[in-house]
Amino acid sequence: MEIFYAALPILLLIILMGFFKMSGDASSAITLIVTAFLAMFAFHSSLRDTALSFVYGMLKALVPILFIILMAIYSYNVLLRTKKIEVLKQQFSSISTDKSIQVLLITWGFGGLLEGMAGFGTAVAIPAAILISLGFRPLFSAVVSLIANSVPTAFGAVGVPVIVLAQETGLPVSPLSTAVVLQLSVLMFLVPFVLTFLADPKLKSLPKNLVLSMLVGSFSLAAQYLSARYIGAETPAIIGSIVAAVVIVFFGKLIRKEGEKRVESPYRGKEIVSAWMVYVLIMFFVLVTSPIFPTIKNSLQSVGVSTVSFTIRGEENRYVIQWLTQGGVLLFLGSFIGGLIQGASAGVLLRLLWKTFIQLRKTVVTVICLVGLSSVMETAGMIQVLAMALSAATGALYPFFAPTIGALGTFLTGSDTSANILFGKLQAGVAEHIQVDPNWLSAANTAGATGGKIISPQSIAIATSATDQQGQEGDILKAAVPYALAYVIITGVIVCLFA
Repeated sequence: MEIFYAALPILLLIILMGFFKMSGDASSAITLIVTAFLAMFAFHSSLRDTALSFVYGMLKALVPILFIILMAIYSYNVLLRTKKIEVLKQQFSSISTDKSIQVLLITWGFGGLLEGMAGFGTAVAIPAAILISLGFRPLFSAVVSLIANSVPTAFGAVGVPVIVLAQETGLPVSPLSTAVVLQLSVLMFLVPFVLTFLADPKLKSLPKNLVLSMLVGSFSLAAQYLSARYIGAETPAIIGSIVAAVVIVFFGKLIRKEGEKRVESPYRGKEIVSAWMVYVLIMFFVLVTSPIFPTIKNSLQSVGVSTVSFTIRGEENRYVIQWLTQGGVLLFLGSFIGGLIQGASAGVLLRLLWKTFIQLRKTVVTVICLVGLSSVMETAGMIQVLAMALSAATGALYPFFAPTIGALGTFLTGSDTSANILFGKLQAGVAEHIQVDPNWLSAANTAGATGGKIISPQSIAIATSATDQQGQEGDILKAAVPYALAYVIITGVIVCLFA
């Protein structure tokens, strides 16, 4: 019965979201209430400890998770408000008329960059809309955008999924980041090939697609590995996508046929630079405050620090917020200053920030409840009970199934971050019982979660909205499921082989 009670919050969340189709905010709120009662009456946690556990989780939800989500969507809304998103669209159509080049550049290159800087749906919505504007079918545009928005989500929104995973498990960020990259290494070659093949499936195009996929995969892997190991979780998706985009553009110019017509961009110099300023500034702030510049990073971290302490079950829990190096602050500065450069007034940008907050009010409830229930489950010992049960049931084969658990989390919540909140501690707990490196097994949760992102109902809803295909969710899901299953199986094999 103890195992059943420990698993009940997760089962309830699956039933409410998966079978009753209840919204994320409502289902997570109900599950949180049930979890609190279970903690107190089935696991004998006091009311005070349960309440403080939730407050501790709420703090972690507010900063950095919700802070980064808010500012990530804000950066996209600034581009919409200043209409500079149209300049970015036109830029892509002027690079190449080759379908493979266009699809890979827009979904893997630019989409990966959007995921790395903003995430939370922007990397599906914008590429899909651009592809349609270039003449691709709506269903195709939705599916390839979903498939491409897989690998980069591990380090989406300035690395928040891995940063949160490190917080939840108590493991260091750098080894976790490196392990995630290694587990996704094979998929960095396979996903680009699938995208190019879907864009141009003709047999005569196969050699070109293979060479392009190998080049993009090699440079993406090298860039992400070096970024993860020497910088941290904030930049692998960003730097990897920029490097991949450069390779794609260079390859496109290399294979351009003589006499091929180019779509000339009506935008020039200053207007193009202005359109990219939001993302350029975000990238600049992220790099300046990264370990590449330790003096600057250490100086900023020592200023404007907030500390909150809780004593829960006799143990002191300290939560420290270093405001000047927070990802949310960096995103806000890049978005606000970029918006000013693009012609928006400070008043307009501040009102847009409030509108963004209103837009995300349900997400705020969902994330607070999910992080809160995860904190309550940990304090009550529920996650430890589940870890022992899972390790006993699967034994040495557990590493193969670890990515599936992460994929389930993303399928249910629509977020790699939320999947890590739900199952990150559990994966680390199982690692201790089966004597596997906890960094490797915890990273498997994130790696698997990137596969679940392909068929997440929330991602599909974003794709249908961006492509004006409301009512076609079933067709998109049906088309994307085989790729998601193959993705998770491949990840499971890699995790198991090197565990």
